[in-house]
Parts: sequence; structure tokens; C-alpha cells
Amino acid sequence: MAQHTYLTPEGEARLKTELAELTGPRREELALRLRAAIQMGDLSENADYHKAKEDQAFLEGRIQEIEGILRIAIIVEKTHGDRVTVGSRVTVQEEGSDAETFDLVGAKEADPRNGKISNESPFGAALMEHKVGDVVEATTPNGTIRLKILGVE
Repeated sequence: MAQHTYLTPEGEARLKTELAELTGPRREELALRLRAAIQMGDLSENADYHKAKEDQAFLEGRIQEIEGILRIAIIVEKTHGDRVTVGSRVTVQEEGSDAETFDLVGAKEADPRNGKISNESPFGAALMEHKVGDVVEATTPNGTIRLKILGVE
């Protein structure tokens, strides 16, 4: 049974754009590099050929990865309910700290530096299905953190 991946519409669009770039211009560029390297002759000691083949393997691997993600992805819209779910924008406050706002996204889109936390992270998992006013505990590598949910959009 395949595990689902959660994506926002923006995350889906980014992956589709990357896939189009990889399967189009990048693949064509790599084919030209391979052709040029092959025309140089003796492939056993041709560094350009070996590098192009290695790059091709990485490119094809990334294409397969993106196709796999898109195949099983569940696209989540921003929610307007009162409970935290994937797609919610959540404002929380840790005791003694300023309030912070995060977008709760699937693991493939997580980018904590830009305010996108994964539903599978300690913070995200602790927040799931809670509502404004709830205090939740998240167990992190640095210890347990208590967060009060101030807002859910």
C-alpha cells in the first residue's frame, strides 16, 4: 500500500514546473553532452562521458521521484476550520517567547526557515487536530516544548 504525500497547490505547481524543466530542456542538454562525449572516441577513459552518464542517472532519478510524489499526492487546500490540519496557517506561542506563525504542510514541502513545518515534524504532529486555546506539547531533540495555539486560519 502506497503512503500518501500531502502537497499544497503551490507545492504541486512547483513540482510540475521542475518536472517539465527536467524532462524537457535539461534532458535535451544532457543528450547533447552525451552525444558530444561519445564522438570523442574511447569511452573507457573519457571523463566527460562518465560525468554526463552520472548526471543522467541523477536526472532520471529525480524525474522518477517527482513522478512518484505526484502520483500519490493528496492536494490540500488552505483550510478555514477551527482545527489544525495540513494546509492550516497556525499562530502559536511558547511560554516566554513571541508568537510565531507557521504553515502546516506535507513533509515534501517542509521549509522551516520559511515558516513551513511538516505535519510529520514534532511541532506539526503535536498541533494536528487541536484548536485555538489548546496548549500542546512537542517533544523535540532539545526537550519538550509547550505551545499555546493562538490562531488557526
